Amino acid sequence: MLGLGFCVVCPTVARADLDAIGQREVQALLAFVGSSHCTFIRNGKAYGADQARSHLEYKLNYLLQRHRVNSAEEFIERAGTESSFSGKPYRVDCDGRERPSADWLMEELHRMRTPGP
Repeated sequence: MLGLGFCVVCPTVARADLDAIGQREVQALLAFVGSSHCTFIRNGKAYGADQARSHLEYKLNYLLQRHRVNSAEEFIERAGTESSFSGKPYRVDCDGRERPSADWLMEELHRMRTPGP
């Protein structure tokens, strides 16, 4: 006879939440996007800085509600890299130089973390 409270395979849910440092870094990245002169390219369509920031904030809020982001790196990976619907990578065009948005955001994150002179 099997006991009712016995669990052979109990799935665990990994929770993730941004700590204070992660929150500051993600907010700084969003401010960077929002004040950028670059064009954000999502699913083949170009968007300005305000629209890009708004879209990334929307994705961040979705991820936070589901406890799916606990660092700035995870924010970039899960919100700033590709379309959740099409799977197409996001790109940015800065002064005629187009590149993956993930690279652009990671470069800014590293710049923010590097102590100044």
